[in-house]
Amino acid sequence: MLVQRHVNRSGAGSCGLDYWIWLGQPAGLGSSLSDLSVACLLVRRLVGYLAVLAGVRYPRTPSSWYFGTRTAVLRRRTGRVRYQPTGRLWLAALSRLIPRRRWGEVFAVTPATLLAWHRRLVTRKWDHTSRRRPGRPSTAAAIRKLVIRIATGNPAWGHRRVQGELVRLGHPIASSTVWQILHAAEIDPAPRRTGPTWKQFLTTQARGILAAGFVHVDTVLLRRIYPLVVIEHGTRRAHLAGITANPDGAWTTQAARNFLMDLGQLPTSVKFLIRDRAGQFTGCFDAVFTAAGIRILTSPPQAPGANAICEQMIGTLRREVFDRLLIVNEHHLRRMLTKYLLHYNTARPHRSLGQLAPAQADTRPPEINLAEHRIRRKQVFGALTHEHQIAA
Repeated sequence: MLVQRHVNRSGAGSCGLDYWIWLGQPAGLGSSLSDLSVACLLVRRLVGYLAVLAGVRYPRTPSSWYFGTRTAVLRRRTGRVRYQPTGRLWLAALSRLIPRRRWGEVFAVTPATLLAWHRRLVTRKWDHTSRRRPGRPSTAAAIRKLVIRIATGNPAWGHRRVQGELVRLGHPIASSTVWQILHAAEIDPAPRRTGPTWKQFLTTQARGILAAGFVHVDTVLLRRIYPLVVIEHGTRRAHLAGITANPDGAWTTQAARNFLMDLGQLPTSVKFLIRDRAGQFTGCFDAVFTAAGIRILTSPPQAPGANAICEQMIGTLRREVFDRLLIVNEHHLRRMLTKYLLHYNTARPHRSLGQLAPAQADTRPPEINLAEHRIRRKQVFGALTHEHQIAA
């Protein structure tokens, strides 16, 4: 008959292993099982003693061992517990109802954490940063464009000089704001030290230069007439100094005196006069300008390019006036040249002036949307050319 006995050994430090001892078996099998059971018991006792010495407590049953291991795994996966603001509020409120000595038994957080939460709630209550304005208003786009235009037009000005110019115009602005605007536009806020560009240098020098030259016109009766034209290099403004059929030295000298009288205060800013080596320009002609503080510069022989601006002006007169009209006499020529030079100085655009007329060289017109305005056309020289103006 087969008899079995269930032996459950438990005690301090037991590992929760159950084992069976079979009785009634053959002597060989029973003795081997008994030896195995005894060996297992000894191992359990030894592990239990070592755990007690090390201060480690193991679950007494397999189920306790399982749940303990699963809890440890979950803790490793979740990490630190994150509390929501609502939970923090309730815990902070409940902490006022429980003595501080029992906080460690009731709450899963430390007292320092609860106090920190409470201080955070108080700080948030009295924090009014959300009601404040986001900061000082940004600089208007028109002011930014004006700062960039002033800085690019005056490369020797630093950001403080540009700031002073805006303050002088009546717009208070900080120098740091001007610095930021120039820095964002990739413009050096510090003044330029390398000197002006060639364009700036030549433009400045051109404001003190005049150029004079004769142009001949053949009338209907094949009579040749000689107008004397003077042009300002800086503004491209043209002047008619006189018209004659016999341009001798005396007439040229008197034409120079009349021209300086008509200019008024302009000769004080003029330093040079460029002319060719024609025989009509005598020493008396040069003496009139020299007395006004103007130095005479003569171009080389057969080198019209040395007086290029005056030669270009003469070419414009031929293409736009003389090649399209039949001149009857000197009076007719004076009247047509007077009308054309008025058009040339007030309405004809020039590439060297940024497609502006000489009268607009100093005051640039405001930018407008032409689609919102009516354009009026005005005939010049009997429809040989036209001027366009904005209708009132």
